[in-house]
Amino acid sequence: MAMLGSAGLLVLALFLQSGSGASYRAVENGQQDLQLDKYNYTTYHPMDEIFTWMEQVVKANPGLVSSQVYGQTYEGNNITLLKIGLESSSRKKAIWMDCGIHAREWIAPAFCQWFVKEILRTYKTDERLNLVLRNVDIYVTPVLNVDGYRYSWINESTRLWRKTRSASREADCTCYGTDLNRNFYANWGMVGISRNCLQQRAEDILCFLTIHSYGQLILVPYGHPQISAPNYDELMRVGLAAAEAMKGVHGMVYTVGTSPDVLYPNSGSSRDWARLTGIPFSFTFELRDKGQHGFRLPEEQIGPTCEEAYVGARSIIGYVHDKAFNLTTTTATVPVTTPSAAAAATGALWSALLACSLATAALL
Repeated sequence: MAMLGSAGLLVLALFLQSGSGASYRAVENGQQDLQLDKYNYTTYHPMDEIFTWMEQVVKANPGLVSSQVYGQTYEGNNITLLKIGLESSSRKKAIWMDCGIHAREWIAPAFCQWFVKEILRTYKTDERLNLVLRNVDIYVTPVLNVDGYRYSWINESTRLWRKTRSASREADCTCYGTDLNRNFYANWGMVGISRNCLQQRAEDILCFLTIHSYGQLILVPYGHPQISAPNYDELMRVGLAAAEAMKGVHGMVYTVGTSPDVLYPNSGSSRDWARLTGIPFSFTFELRDKGQHGFRLPEEQIGPTCEEAYVGARSIIGYVHDKAFNLTTTTATVPVTTPSAAAAATGALWSALLACSLATAALL
């Protein structure tokens, strides 16, 4: 994480869903005349519109926002981030957030855009946020799985595509694409994965993080139930405080816990990779809804979902920032009920980590 400046503070993983009311606008329509001040944050946008939005955000916020292409997909599409931060003479720490690691979860890219919009709208008047941006750079990737996201926009038959679009290397393999969030070097291939065409991992690995949906805020020190994080209790307290703040927005209750305890066991996830590399705070948000709409979250729920998720993200970021810079934190002290599977289990941390490489130069 040295390329992010100083040690990474926090990795937020965001995987989200989509709306049944979304229309399939042309994937390649460009929208070059899209106006930033009229951009609709309560509808789902195809990839080209998101790219255009990113360009305009950078142009409208010189000295605060920059962009960088830090990788290319199997199909040759750019993977692009936005870096948000105020100039500082000191070496800054970093927060990483990415969305859209699973193509069909359209609410994730919608939230990443909402998050950026709110940061830019309020940082001048919000003294606490202004301080954060002077101490920390926030890296946001609105869509990590660009190939898969484009594919999910073609028509109704492709709408629920989840993986990348890489072709199989095996002649007898019928798999197409790879689940990016099962292919990080963190307990890889141990639990919660498919053994079909397992060899297809290397070309699709990207070394940063993600957001989901089902009305759960998942705080995952590790995805595997046999290993728990040294700061498990702290992660739970921070998560519970965030969930309480989120509940205060629209009354939505978010469950807090490790993935094996509140969702399902899995391995090879980006959040686990982040924690194993030494990033002390790694969280995944599983956003609305709770299964009623599957991965087709109606567009009328984009606004409420993003409003509550933004409050939760700000709660976590505030705590992590204050701790890193020895400030008095306002995060509530919430008692932790220790789940048996994750907290009782102990295990040695990996003594060595396989390197996870990016295909581009260091981040700005």
